[in-house]
Amino acid sequence: MANFRQLGRAVGQVSRWKMALGGIFVGLGCLLAISPNASAQAAYGSYIGIGGSFGATDNPTSGDGGSGGGVIAFRYKFLEVPVSIRAQALIGESSAFVPTVSYDLPLNWQTDAYVGVGAAFQDSNSNASPVGNQTAFVLQPGIDHSFPYSNVVLFGNAIIAFDAYKNSNATAASVQGGVGVRF
Repeated sequence: MANFRQLGRAVGQVSRWKMALGGIFVGLGCLLAISPNASAQAAYGSYIGIGGSFGATDNPTSGDGGSGGGVIAFRYKFLEVPVSIRAQALIGESSAFVPTVSYDLPLNWQTDAYVGVGAAFQDSNSNASPVGNQTAFVLQPGIDHSFPYSNVVLFGNAIIAFDAYKNSNATAASVQGGVGVRF
């Protein structure tokens, strides 16, 4: 019976991995399908925001997972190039700090899609944060939308952390979203 449980967990981990990769490829395909003749500029402005975070994967060694909590997000937008520096603090039972550098692709005057790379740094707590329980390399696809005639920004992203759990080489994934204020 234990072998069937282990097989079920392994299949579940492979399915989540395939789902995460499929989502990345679908998102990138949508971004690449946009006409190169578009003259939209990247959404202007750096921001700081707050929101929620939800872990989409389980710790393979303890079975804990799906942890949620709050997120504090920061974006510094370079105006001359489509690059931003981003940082997110995932706060909950266990916390993580995730700095990334992103390539921003304007979809229209108010909306940017982006893909970032960086690292997830965990606190010393033994519990898993939404992105695992050890330092890991991360990919961060996301989108920012600035409301016209205001300083309000909606943001949403996923964080995919590779080799994110101690005693396992499993991948962790989380989803964040919230509201920010441009400065």
